[in-house]
Amino acid sequence: MFRTFRGGQSGGWRVTSISPVAGEPLPFMPALSVTDGDAVALPLVPSRNAWRLVGVASSLRYTERPEKQQLVAVQAGLGRVEATCAALIPIRKSQAWWELTQEERRKIFEDKSHHIASSLRFLPAVARQLYHCRDLGEPFDFLTWFEFAPAHASLFEELVGMLRRTEEWSYVEREVDVRMVKEVLSA
Repeated sequence: MFRTFRGGQSGGWRVTSISPVAGEPLPFMPALSVTDGDAVALPLVPSRNAWRLVGVASSLRYTERPEKQQLVAVQAGLGRVEATCAALIPIRKSQAWWELTQEERRKIFEDKSHHIASSLRFLPAVARQLYHCRDLGEPFDFLTWFEFAPAHASLFEELVGMLRRTEEWSYVEREVDVRMVKEVLSA
């Protein structure tokens, strides 16, 4: 199942900011739509008024069983009514990262950066899902999607700040931070 994030003129999320953290930015678009499908729908004509990022949810690559059990026990699902704030953070890591073995990446990811252990305290307030896109020929390796209630915005900022200070993030060569709020239709 492919998940498509499309920045454009309309969508279920109103974009409040698009900030380049590292590397080239994405053009500002006022809205974001999120759709799932069995295939990637390509536009008939590329648009100058939109961008599209596609990924797939996959197995947890650097997570060991006890860590997975801890995550499952405390994480919240996406789509909660109170989670009206969201962030899409596409990330591309350097070639140096991909030249490491899976075991070497795991050591940096968890043994040195404590990605999972440090992130547990932010759950269930912040729900998240990682989408892989490196093998799809996309401009990013991962699309990270977060949802949270407005009351947990500062907690989310703390989480992102903590992750960006880790050794793992020294391998990030492109990162864009897209923030949005749920579009509410009035009756």
